Amino acid sequence: MLNKCLALLLLIFPALPAFSAQHVAVHPRPPFPVGEQDTIREIVDLERQTKEASLHRDADFSQRTLAEDYVAITPLGQVTTKRDTVTARKSGQLRYDSFDVSDMVVRVYGETAVVTARADVKGHQLGEDFSGPYRYTRIWVRRNGHWQTVSYQATVTQ
Repeated sequence: MLNKCLALLLLIFPALPAFSAQHVAVHPRPPFPVGEQDTIREIVDLERQTKEASLHRDADFSQRTLAEDYVAITPLGQVTTKRDTVTARKSGQLRYDSFDVSDMVVRVYGETAVVTARADVKGHQLGEDFSGPYRYTRIWVRRNGHWQTVSYQATVTQ
């Protein structure tokens, strides 16, 4: 058995340089259609507004832009609803001191947009500091001509 394994390694080992010399070609995505470009700009602006609303504890913005069936998953795995979010904003339980977003990618699928991004956050919830780096996903759906967030999930990163 040992001889068979050694023989297999001797056959594969010389071929490794050939595999490592392969180059992977990256083909950029063709330009977005005009309508999709407009949608991406609209979603990026909504993300900016969401950030500002978070910093200013604007519960009315959450009331307008979160769908009735909105569900969020916190970094601790807790499930929160629209009502939970609006209540936390109104009460001041959730407070952001700063919120810097980077690495944002918006993908559009018809009437749905998926946003992924990195956020460096400073803030408190119920007096507990939750500052740090996060990655998040937010899903927007256009309903009756208006974009609403239907889901959000955040993960702590290093």
